[in-house]
Amino acid sequence: MEGDTEATEERSKLQTLFARLQPGHFKTIWQDVAQTLVPVLIVSAIVIFSALHFVRPAPPSTLTLASGAPGTKFNSVAHQYQKILARNGITLKIIATEGSVDNLNRMLAADTSVDIALVQSGLADSADTGDLISLGSVFYVPLTIFYRSPTAMDRLSQLAGRRIAIGPPGSGTRALALALLKANEIDANGRTQLLDLEGEAARTALLGQQVDAIFLTGDSAASETIKEMLHTPGVRLFDFPQADAYVRRFRYLNKLELPPGAFDLGENLPPTAINMLAPTVELVAHSSLHPALSDLMIEAATEAHGGASLLQNAGQFPAPMAHEFPISADATRYYKSGKSFAYRYLPFWVASLFDRTVVVLLPTLLVVIPALRYLPALYSWRIKSRIDRRYRQLMALERSSLGDLSAQQRALLMERLAQIEKSVIALRMPGSHAEPLYVLREHIQFVRENLARPPLKLDDVQVSGDQPST
Repeated sequence: MEGDTEATEERSKLQTLFARLQPGHFKTIWQDVAQTLVPVLIVSAIVIFSALHFVRPAPPSTLTLASGAPGTKFNSVAHQYQKILARNGITLKIIATEGSVDNLNRMLAADTSVDIALVQSGLADSADTGDLISLGSVFYVPLTIFYRSPTAMDRLSQLAGRRIAIGPPGSGTRALALALLKANEIDANGRTQLLDLEGEAARTALLGQQVDAIFLTGDSAASETIKEMLHTPGVRLFDFPQADAYVRRFRYLNKLELPPGAFDLGENLPPTAINMLAPTVELVAHSSLHPALSDLMIEAATEAHGGASLLQNAGQFPAPMAHEFPISADATRYYKSGKSFAYRYLPFWVASLFDRTVVVLLPTLLVVIPALRYLPALYSWRIKSRIDRRYRQLMALERSSLGDLSAQQRALLMERLAQIEKSVIALRMPGSHAEPLYVLREHIQFVRENLARPPLKLDDVQVSGDQPST
């Protein structure tokens, strides 16, 4: 009975001991795993968040465009863009304005809600363009000047002292007219009378001899209007024989040649080739415009303006013509290589999601996954380093045992060896790494047996590289 009681007590003690050892054992293993895994996770998180920093958010589904007055070409072009963008799920809100100058002012305003605008080139001071960029020029805006004179004029300076209709404030026509007249030393403070008339009002005034010359651009200079004016007795179309000089001085202008008979083949009007000047209209946006929307706007402009006309060849527009506003990096990329692979073959919103996902997945595939593959090796190294540390202690102790030792010194070494063995036994390691631990204990026993033998003389120790004596 007493033996059974003692056996029961021993079993109880062992169970208690195991109960104490097991939680700590697994806790240590999990600590090792955590200490190995955490640095990898931190590096992975840094890589992923760095990638996310460069990922733009999804493109907005709504854009606001400043166009022009209702019924003008600017406004009709904006509605073309609206229909094209709607096919990709983008809503284009169109704001009617007074024209290019008004559009530019809206874009430069601090509290603007306008994302993009049609702006005639030559209106902005290059030092005051803010964060605005250009997606390229989309069409010409030819300048057409009609005047009354018994003889043909070949210089704008000959209009000095006349009554000239140059368009209302805020219009691109007026801004261009003022720049060209100023270059010819004509301004509103002199004897020349500059009137705010434009379009139909300007034509009516010229036909009624209330003005001597009119500047027309855009809708005011439609083909039918020009043809009608060319048939009017006493009214002439101004030819720019100095067109090359104007183009060099005003870099935003282009020289266009109107061939004979362009407006009336039957009556050969104009009877000779006419040199004209034309700025372009640019798609101006804020630099924060999403790259995907930049591509869509250029694509819409290509569809709307890519055909041939009287003054342009097929495929000539849109074009990356840089004037006051720098061509955006996204637009430059589009003009060179077109849409990216995803946007070329996938629906717009699917391509947008794919594009952003790739930016995050790429560093994950290149950094995180390879790092995770090395986790087992890193974990094994951590475990092995513990055993290696005990081996270094054991080797140092064995070197200390060389030579003549007193009984007290040998006893101290045996005590130190016992401490090393105790620390080895106390190591909490996974079962998969138990073998090198028990091999170490065999080596500890080997050193203990050597310490128990009579001490070796230093002369008896073979030095590495020495040849044995014969």
